[in-house]
Amino acid sequence: MRTPLLTVAAIFALGLHAAPALLQSRGGGSGIHGGEDETGPYDLVRSWPQPFARTGYIWGSQGGVFAESPNRIFLLNRGELKLPGALPSDFVGAWGVLGRATDPTPELRNCIVVVDGEGKVIETWTQWDRLFQGGRGPHSIHMSPYDPERHVWVIDDWRQQIFVFSNDGKQLVRTFGEAGVEGNDAKHFGRPTGIAWLPDGTFFVTDGYTNARVMKFDKDGTFLTSWGSRGTRPGEFQVPHAIAIDRARRVFVADRGNHRIQIFDQNGKFILQWTQIRSPEYLLMSGDNRVWVADGVTNKFLKYALNGSLEYSWGTYGTFPGGIWGVHQFSVDSDGNLYAAEAMGGRTQLFRPRIDADGAALITPPAPLVPKAEQTARPPAGG
Repeated sequence: MRTPLLTVAAIFALGLHAAPALLQSRGGGSGIHGGEDETGPYDLVRSWPQPFARTGYIWGSQGGVFAESPNRIFLLNRGELKLPGALPSDFVGAWGVLGRATDPTPELRNCIVVVDGEGKVIETWTQWDRLFQGGRGPHSIHMSPYDPERHVWVIDDWRQQIFVFSNDGKQLVRTFGEAGVEGNDAKHFGRPTGIAWLPDGTFFVTDGYTNARVMKFDKDGTFLTSWGSRGTRPGEFQVPHAIAIDRARRVFVADRGNHRIQIFDQNGKFILQWTQIRSPEYLLMSGDNRVWVADGVTNKFLKYALNGSLEYSWGTYGTFPGGIWGVHQFSVDSDGNLYAAEAMGGRTQLFRPRIDADGAALITPPAPLVPKAEQTARPPAGG
């Protein structure tokens, strides 16, 4: 019996990296820009977030973002970068104008920051900056939609660990992996990248840059199984970088290095793949049961139906406000606001739905988080 294969060749028809000088000379704003749909159905919110780095510095590469609500947004900051004495005239408050934000060595400070809807800092979890020392800073941030205590999960790929914090950041509830120790057994990682949950609290980890596998754990964090190895065949990976789960409990894995998304059942049985996606960095299962993809080469947001057909795309490469350079993780709050964390551009941008936007073009907010329970510090159960 042949395995169904869905090829989405249309991706190659989408715009690739445009010349930065051309894009920056045109300025920001919504609408068509350089022949492309720049911000799609959204308007960019300028001057968001408000600065939080110390004087003479700017935030560095942005590993991730997660919107718990429209007024509580977690920013994952890979430290701060010292600004040069003279800044270019087109400097817009992000390192990306100067070069790739991943290139300089950051000072690992303000790694986890929480802002409100206006971008004002309301919490800085500086007490945990020490956890990321010796690495490049945190990789991605997550929250199980099924966890009433809303623990905050932060993945550090270089330090080979996953941290689980209480929602207020006061307690480090649990740690998976051994600091700085790489391995491919049940208790070690090979540069983990992403995480997703089932309703019963079972969770899956993409692991990752080195191990090229998916790990499955039960709700209490006990390792159950893993699948995958390095390669190009179905069920093999070249940097599994993100993961999402649909209502049928199918597991979608962004196989970044192989330019595809692979789909499995919850036990790791290969189902099908969507090919010729240039560089799938992050996946989000939207509330209308669509898969949204951040593509790191085309610098576009791509909308797929569950049969693999490409329904819509928008985005343009650029370091100007509203342009996109290397979205590493994105999140949508309950009001439909889109937050995009750029690893290369060194910024997190906020896009709000336009009043006249076509609803089918918007990223529908994912299933809502369960009601928040009273804060405790006990180990997470059910996610």
